[in-house]
Amino acid sequence: MDRGSLSALPNLAVVSAPFKLISMRTIAFAVALCAGISAVSAQEPSGKLTGLARQGRALAGRLCAQCHAVDRSGLSPHAGAPPFRTLSNRVDLDTFQDRLRGHFSSGHPDMPTFHFTRNDARALTAYLRSIQGP
Repeated sequence: MDRGSLSALPNLAVVSAPFKLISMRTIAFAVALCAGISAVSAQEPSGKLTGLARQGRALAGRLCAQCHAVDRSGLSPHAGAPPFRTLSNRVDLDTFQDRLRGHFSSGHPDMPTFHFTRNDARALTAYLRSIQGP
């Protein structure tokens, strides 16, 4: 084959199509697997928070603790603010991360509107998963 000639090469669009399908399925599976692992691994076996969840705890303390109970116990300072350890009863934590990335607001007049970066939304969600009650 002449190095300058492409006529001897197979049609890559036809040859690569099955590989694209396999690759997309593999990627989708890997993403789903990672999401499940991150939900389970927000806490280490010793009960200590992972780095991402620790970052989320710091965010919760800085941005939310004035109104919400942000730990595994305690009452919320604002009577109407749900404790973070019970949020999974009110919101789907699988989609909550995306809601945080938008201009998140509960619609409650006392709650400010927040806009989280991708990493901060991941961190806060990891922390929330780590403290949910049974």
